[in-house]
Amino acid sequence: MTLRSDVAELLAEAGILDVDVDEAVADDHARTAAYLRVVSAIAAWQSRERDRAIVATILRDPNDMGSKTAVVALVDEIARKVTGPDEFRQWSQALLPEIDRLAAEGHREFIRRRIHDWLLHLSVKDGHVPTPEELAEVTDWMQRHLAEGAVSPAVLAVVAESARTNKTRNIAKNRAGSRELRSE
Repeated sequence: MTLRSDVAELLAEAGILDVDVDEAVADDHARTAAYLRVVSAIAAWQSRERDRAIVATILRDPNDMGSKTAVVALVDEIARKVTGPDEFRQWSQALLPEIDRLAAEGHREFIRRRIHDWLLHLSVKDGHVPTPEELAEVTDWMQRHLAEGAVSPAVLAVVAESARTNKTRNIAKNRAGSRELRSE
């Protein structure tokens, strides 16, 4: 497969007809933008059967940064869509062999950390209260995400006490004391 055929195939499969394939092939930024549109379109699909093949195609791109960006966007969209941590774990496990083919170790680890972050988030959404040790294993981004979005006073208490940054701890403390949260 060539880069041109990969880009053309992805766009066609996603039903995106208004992207100039030659321009996308010639310009890393245009190609990354096209990939982001592709992952947004496929995330809306009911079936997850083609996700691994699509990720494999995107990750063949010589621009590791652009392909990582697209895969992270897909991970984020699917995490927001799944019914729980088990479904997300199963879906993400199928992608790991493709992710492990990324040349840049830092990009592989970033995607793996994002998956780990979402697994904790989804378990919290399912009622799990993370331990300080579990909270320490997720990124500052996810700690802040939990501080800003958790509705459980117990979760907010853990974040308020154990988050790495003052800002995140303060967000969790303020939200734990809010009237809206107490009335939910």
